[in-house]
Amino acid sequence: MKSWIETETKNDDVVLSSRIRLARNLKNAPFPNKLNEDEGKDIVKTVEEAFYSSPYTEEKFKTIYLWQNDEVTNQAYFERHLISKKLISNGKESAFILDNDETISIMVNEEDHLRLQTITGGLNLKEAFDYINKLDDLLEEKLDYAFDEKLGYLTSCPTNLGTGLRASVMVHLPALTVNNEIVGLLNALTQVGMTIRGLYGEGSKGEGNLYQISNQITLGLNEEEILTNLTGVINQIINRENLARGRMISKSRYEIEDKIYRSIGILKSAVMLRSKETLNLLSNVRLGVEMGIIKDIDKNTLNKLLVDIQPATLQKVSGDMLFDKQKNLNRAVLVKERLKNIQL
Repeated sequence: MKSWIETETKNDDVVLSSRIRLARNLKNAPFPNKLNEDEGKDIVKTVEEAFYSSPYTEEKFKTIYLWQNDEVTNQAYFERHLISKKLISNGKESAFILDNDETISIMVNEEDHLRLQTITGGLNLKEAFDYINKLDDLLEEKLDYAFDEKLGYLTSCPTNLGTGLRASVMVHLPALTVNNEIVGLLNALTQVGMTIRGLYGEGSKGEGNLYQISNQITLGLNEEEILTNLTGVINQIINRENLARGRMISKSRYEIEDKIYRSIGILKSAVMLRSKETLNLLSNVRLGVEMGIIKDIDKNTLNKLLVDIQPATLQKVSGDMLFDKQKNLNRAVLVKERLKNIQL
């Protein structure tokens, strides 16, 4: 699998990525919130010994210990969707195992002892699940998981009981957002055991018109049912977004094109750009690409910009401590360089 940032997807596809997370815990060990630093590091060592015992994993993966990093470095990993905020907050005793392509991330001592994650481009939930399930099987051969015959995999949060599977898909929904249909969509998703969150999951907002749709129910359904249900919901959302775009362009073509080209003009000429502002402007450019209005840029460039304009990533690249003003200046220079091939 390729990283979601670099995966080639159809230009008219509103799906950016598919992600699978599996929650697992070790039998007879306290949950991470009950561990002290030494106990947490022992869990990390136990997981490493089990994981790297397979020749398959030796050359493709590395362990990153959060307690050895500064805050900016860890935040930059979060901005790449490789780790969670919870893992960072447990940084004194947490780590993650990462593959060379940045498609696999195995978080140790997040909310659970293990959060196995895979993320890839487009609507590829089945492929993502099959990949991470193999690694889960590899670990389960070596580790004694906390499991109950009736409840399934035991987790620190009851909402993850059962399969421990959280599947999510990141989608770009500018038309539904503009038409104020997101609230109705949230209510509809809740009724079928799904939820909608922003770009960075729980607690984040739908900046840049980007949303993560995921399952809420893990108990009482098997993995195949969860993936099938979510895929069906995503296909319905794609259809709704495309219909909304069709109505929008038929009624307001000139206004839509004007909005897209004005956004490009600002991005290519601005001296300073704030993070939220840039995300919203890039959403307009992405809409232009997805609707075939803009042809001088590919979605991979836009995906990379989603990450590279983030505060910690900008600071990490700079190597210096940046205040907000300098981040806004650097962000504008970066965006201008990446979009230079777009002809107005």
